[in-house]
Amino acid sequence: MSDPILEGVQCELLNEMNTVWEKTDSLMDTPMHYCPGCGHSVVHRLIMEVVDELDIRGKTVGVAPVGCSVFAYNYLNVDMQQAAHGRATAVATGIKRVLPDRIVFTYQGDGDLAAIGTGETIHTINRGENIVIIFINNGIYGMTGGQMAPTTLVGGKTSTSVFGRDTSTHGYPLRIAEMIAPLPGAYYVTRQAVISAKHVRKTKKALTIAFKNQIEGKGGVSFVEVISNCPSGWKMTPLQSNKWLEDEIFSFYELGDIKVPAKIKKPEITSTEQ
Repeated sequence: MSDPILEGVQCELLNEMNTVWEKTDSLMDTPMHYCPGCGHSVVHRLIMEVVDELDIRGKTVGVAPVGCSVFAYNYLNVDMQQAAHGRATAVATGIKRVLPDRIVFTYQGDGDLAAIGTGETIHTINRGENIVIIFINNGIYGMTGGQMAPTTLVGGKTSTSVFGRDTSTHGYPLRIAEMIAPLPGAYYVTRQAVISAKHVRKTKKALTIAFKNQIEGKGGVSFVEVISNCPSGWKMTPLQSNKWLEDEIFSFYELGDIKVPAKIKKPEITSTEQ
């Protein structure tokens, strides 16, 4: 005989699972083809969940350049604009200034934002453009063959640093979030990850704060860095890449808020600077 209590519990669990795994409306039905263990797909879902929860789908514009981030057009069901390699924040600036009622975000990798696009990134933030910058940092050029990126750790082996990153010839990895946080145009700067349920919740919270800052016209750039896996580029399994993040990468790229509005102190302008 069936147990009605057990059946009730099973139905409740199934309903909860269906609620948890229900696809958010702004995420397309297209199957994602990212490598197993890559964080891009998780971040895509979180962005679109936030867009739907804030009810801004019809006025949201995303900008993605070259690299793995370019695939975002296949999955994010909002208006999207492609930018040349490294130029996403410049394009986003133009869109926001021409259409100030739009909610504008960029979606960029570290090879894009921290290398060829360093100039655009710094000046966009220094101007305090009211946009959201989403920065996926996996410490490598993921799409083009696994070359060393500006964010590759010291000793990191890549296709262009086969013996490991050597500071005497390659310099040091860039902590972009810490570099841009002192700029007066940076309103909110945070670094998160998506390797566990706990980290996913924190990343979604950060994205919600960032988009709300723009909606409410707080002024300044909201910058959300997400430390992500690249198992293919790192030559690891997904589980090994998670452990590598926890054991090695998080000690250099520390997670958490780096600059929040409550701690902002506007620079004083003297009469000679006016």
